[in-house]
Amino acid sequence: GISVLALLHYYVMLEYTDDLVFFIGSFGAQAVLLFGAPHAPLAQPWNAVVGNMVSAFVGVCMRILIADTMGLYWLASSLSVSLAIVGMLLTNSLHPPGGATALIAVLSHGRPRELGFLYIIFPTLLGTVVH
Repeated sequence: GISVLALLHYYVMLEYTDDLVFFIGSFGAQAVLLFGAPHAPLAQPWNAVVGNMVSAFVGVCMRILIADTMGLYWLASSLSVSLAIVGMLLTNSLHPPGGATALIAVLSHGRPRELGFLYIIFPTLLGTVVH
């Protein structure tokens, strides 16, 4: 889980660039679900993969539409989590770490922020699948 992500991050990604991030904070909460309660409905693969992707999409949208254009980080932050919950409920993919994935998309600086919608695929999708 976290060891594999950290190894890939520190010994593969950082070998080639200082700018890429292979894992994000919400993967810590995801590890608790996946390894502490593997049979829980919210820890199932559909929930982890789709819930994180939906949340990443919502977070990037809120950052671009509200935080970057209007400077209202407080609003983008709260809407990213709230709308991520709605999106996960609509797709039957509720995954609590998804709320953090959405929030990270709004609050991040540096390379994760510059990725824009690629944040959905890298690190979110790839990190979740490896995890």
